[in-house]
Amino acid sequence: MGTPGEWEALVQHAIRARENAYAPYSGFKVGAALLGESGAVYSGCNVENAAYPLALCAERGALARAVADGERRLRAIAIVSERGEPCAPCGACRQALYEFNPDMTVVMPRASGPPLVLALYELLPHAFGPQNLGAAGPGR
Repeated sequence: MGTPGEWEALVQHAIRARENAYAPYSGFKVGAALLGESGAVYSGCNVENAAYPLALCAERGALARAVADGERRLRAIAIVSERGEPCAPCGACRQALYEFNPDMTVVMPRASGPPLVLALYELLPHAFGPQNLGAAGPGR
């Protein structure tokens, strides 16, 4: 979902978010920007912690911001790092994002050339989602 123009705007939001990343341990700064169905953009950056499991990925930070603002349907996400290669979401982020749209477009820019663009379901095939919970799923 989304257009190349929307993707580029998302990438710019993700780059700005990346500048605020707190990554003193890994040095791997990541920014993410989500495009909601409403047209609003929600950004996030990774936040590390000396207790490593407490770290927060940029994607889930952006997701928390979107949900806190009432967004429930997400169209696209751009994810950037400083390395200039596509930065795919980790497994936990893939699962968290899947909850809000398995068809979401995932835009992962490169330093040169076109970005890698995939649907979220391509990154998380055979996912466990609300449909697996039957009557206990959202909206039921």
